[in-house]
Amino acid sequence: MTEAINQENAILEVKEWKEALPGQSADEVVIALSPAFGTQLKKSIIEIDLGTILKELCAGIEEEGMKPRFIKVFNSTDLAIIASQGSRLSGSGICVGMQSRGTTVIHQRDLVPLDNLELFPQAPLYDEKIYRKIGRNAAKYAKGENPEPVEILNDYMVPSKYLIKSTLMHFKEGEMMDKSKKAMDMEVVF
Repeated sequence: MTEAINQENAILEVKEWKEALPGQSADEVVIALSPAFGTQLKKSIIEIDLGTILKELCAGIEEEGMKPRFIKVFNSTDLAIIASQGSRLSGSGICVGMQSRGTTVIHQRDLVPLDNLELFPQAPLYDEKIYRKIGRNAAKYAKGENPEPVEILNDYMVPSKYLIKSTLMHFKEGEMMDKSKKAMDMEVVF
C-alpha cells in the first residue's frame, strides 16, 4: 500500500515494505506509527502535515548521528503499545511512538508499556521545533546519554477544546486497526 502526503514543495510516500523484525543496528531509532498515520489521517490535530513532523523527527535523530527506521503498528491504537512494540524492534532499544494526531512518546525496550522516557500528551501545543527536539532526545537516549528532557507544555483547556476532533481522529485510527496484522517496516520517501 502506498499513500502520498502533499506538502508545500514535496510529497511524502509511505509504503509497506516487509514484516518488521528486531533491528540489529545499535545506531537506529525506530519511529513507530499508528495504524491510520499517512493513510486515513494526513495532518495532526492542529493541521501540521504529518510529513513535516516526520522530517523534523528524522532531522533531530540524524543531528545526533543516528538513523531513523519507520515501522507501522496495526494491532493497536494505544500509544503505549505502539511505542513498546517499536522499542522491541529497535536495534538501539529506543523508539519514538506517534499517533496521527501528534501525540508522541519516547520509549525504551526494557520498560513496561505504560512506563516511558518522555511523554508528550498534548499534541495541540507542539510545533515542528518540539518534534525535532524529541528526535534529538530519542537519539541521545539511544547513544546511552541522559539528555535534558524536552520541556513539557501543558494547557488545561486543550482536552476540552480538542475533544471532538481527537475523538474523530481516534475513530479513524480504530478503523485502520487490524489485530491480526504484524508490525511492518515502512519505506518513507520525502
